[in-house]
This record gives sequence, C-alpha cells and structure tokens, in this order.
Amino acid sequence: MSTHYKNITISGKIGVGSTTLAKKVAEILGWKYINTGALQREFDRQQGNDENLQGAAKRSDEHERAMEAQAKQVLSNEEHVVYEAWLSGFVARDIPHVLKVLVVCSKDDVRIDRVMNRENVNLELAKQYIRIREGENIEKWKALYGTNDFWNPKDYDLVVDTYLRAH
Repeated sequence: MSTHYKNITISGKIGVGSTTLAKKVAEILGWKYINTGALQREFDRQQGNDENLQGAAKRSDEHERAMEAQAKQVLSNEEHVVYEAWLSGFVARDIPHVLKVLVVCSKDDVRIDRVMNRENVNLELAKQYIRIREGENIEKWKALYGTNDFWNPKDYDLVVDTYLRAH
C-alpha cells in the first residue's frame, strides 16, 4: 500500500471497538501492532497490581510520561506501526505522517454491552467499570496535560463510529 502515512494511531474510550479495528487494520496492512493496554497490563502485573481495577489513576506521573515518550519515539522513528491507545492520537498530534483515527460509539448501551461480554460481568458492573475507569483516567490525564479534550474529532484525520456497524 502506497501512502504518505508511515504510521497509524487508533484511539478511543472503553468498549468503542478500537482494539478490534486496530488489530484488523494491522493484519490487512501487514503492519506491526502495538497495544498500549497490553503494555500497561504487563507493567501492572510486574508491580503486583490489577490493571482492570486501577488504570492510569494509580500509576505514577513518571510512568505515564514514560509511556507517552515511548509512543512518540515509536511514531516518530519507526514505520508501518498501528499504535493503539486511549491517547495515541492526542500524543501524536504534532508528529507528521501519522494517520490519527478516533473510534467512537455513539450509543453507550452498545459500549456497555461490549464490556459485559468482554469482561463477563453484569450490567451494573459494566456501567461502573466504564464510569470509574474513564473518570479516573481522564482526571489523571487532565492533571498531567492541562486538558481533558483528548478525543476532539477536529484533532483526528478520521472518525469511525462503530455503532453504525453494530446493528
């Protein structure tokens, strides 16, 4: 595939389908796939923590900045990478030749259903999981970056609403 993009970021909140999309794009293009969530979970396991219970809020600012630096390094210096993370598009906003894709799901009920199925939890636990994880992560990142406008469609090259494909 010939393109002026050398890398792709895929960003989105919990249950929007960003992981599914990122894996498929990487597979189709034959590009390397990096899932920051998997990197975070491995880090948390090494620290003896459960990432699903804590998220970014419990990690040090230094760790969050190190993850940001790693993403910038990969996106600036490597080619043919699909980099998936909640904030990958935000982090890549000033890096040239990166296609920034924002994945959204315009119906929260669909997101909740996806979390119920993925995590094998009931409706209330899925709602709680989304509310707490997103709330804590956004609060942490707002303190780090001075904004909570991480998923503004105007900052992305492409916005995909997975609700439109879910029904």
